[in-house]
Amino acid sequence: MAIVTRRQLALVAFAALAACGRAPEPAGNPQPKPATAGTGSYARVPVGRDIAAFYARRGNRPLWVGRSGLRPEAEQALKLIAGARFDGLDPANYGWPELARAADLARTGDAGARAHLELLLSRGFAGYVRDLRSPRRNPMVLAEPGLAPEPPSPTEVLQALAEAPSPHEGLSKAVAMNPLYAGLRRGYARWAAAGGRGDERLVRANLDRARAIPASAGRYIVVDTASARLWMIDGGRVDGPMRVIVGKPGMETPMLASRITHAVLNPYWNMPPDLARGRAKRVLREGPELIGRERLQILSDWSDTARPIPASAVNWKAVAAGGESLRLRQLPGGANVMGAMKFMMANRLGIYLHDFPDKALFARSDRRLSSGCVRLSDYRRLAAWLFRGRPPAPRGGAPEQRVDLPEPVPVYITYLTVLPGGPEGLTFQPDSYRRDAPGGGPAPVRAKED
Repeated sequence: MAIVTRRQLALVAFAALAACGRAPEPAGNPQPKPATAGTGSYARVPVGRDIAAFYARRGNRPLWVGRSGLRPEAEQALKLIAGARFDGLDPANYGWPELARAADLARTGDAGARAHLELLLSRGFAGYVRDLRSPRRNPMVLAEPGLAPEPPSPTEVLQALAEAPSPHEGLSKAVAMNPLYAGLRRGYARWAAAGGRGDERLVRANLDRARAIPASAGRYIVVDTASARLWMIDGGRVDGPMRVIVGKPGMETPMLASRITHAVLNPYWNMPPDLARGRAKRVLREGPELIGRERLQILSDWSDTARPIPASAVNWKAVAAGGESLRLRQLPGGANVMGAMKFMMANRLGIYLHDFPDKALFARSDRRLSSGCVRLSDYRRLAAWLFRGRPPAPRGGAPEQRVDLPEPVPVYITYLTVLPGGPEGLTFQPDSYRRDAPGGGPAPVRAKED
């Protein structure tokens, strides 16, 4: 931790008083007396080395104060820090109320007070922006690098402000967040102003979950498993919501960040082993004709080179009893659980997004029905968005046709039991996955193919 000395405070103060024609003393001369106010000498201000280096590169020119007091951007930054509680953060972590006292003195025109505030505000605002972009606990499974928020260093924060076309634009960009977070923060402020009380632990936890989505991820998808809804976001434009079906109790859809890389048209449905046992029991009751009626295919094993085998080659009693495993897959089309298209993303949990033929289920209020994957009420709409208005069409009836996206698109699967909206600013949703309790709920489990 670097210490900005009284000499450096004085140098900043002198720079702020350029209109008086004063300049800092040469390095070899005796140090000037420290700036003082009614309460005595100003304390040394501990700041990081990067903040000290930032000012050194600027020749100790101030960023926040002017010749006669605080610049408008300083007043705006002070308001942002004072309102940090609506981000679920503690303003005291960024020097409040010391900042407020220093600002009151600086507004009187005292040069030393302005120098003191200059450094306190740089340190406090850089820390606020860092924490704004940093979830205290990132609950998402990160499937690959580059998907987590990357909080800026103090130097990056201050340098961006110094180089911004206008102070207002610089501050707005510094604290810009993803649209879901921004709406939740505004809703929190409205809710508190309307007298909302008692659920602040809960609201802050959801703000922290929303912070796990980077502030500027370009084009990306958000799936909220608590409300079972999906949004498509491109910059500041939000398209949605779309109703989805998510994991049922015991097979909860995990919080996950990955990238959709390609779509699969005319997909097979690979039946999970427990469902294959259920089919085996039905075969024993109804006969092997069931396999043809349900458009199922029996495969010799689980390898990529597996071959179709006849029903007569299967020991159905052993499969039904759980003594043997059986690979069944459903042919594309018809009532295939995968529907017409699935959207694939790399992750060890086997999660992806896909069409689903039974559209009536999307009208249900409780849409926790899948084996972990996300079922889409309108796959065509998502395909059109992912492929920038040119969704792919299958080339004939061949199964498993892969079509790569123009560019990979991040997907953030989160869990928000508080969302913006409603007459008081926030809506509270049931904690169906029990993740609001201490510990955050069950560990993610590998999904089955619905």
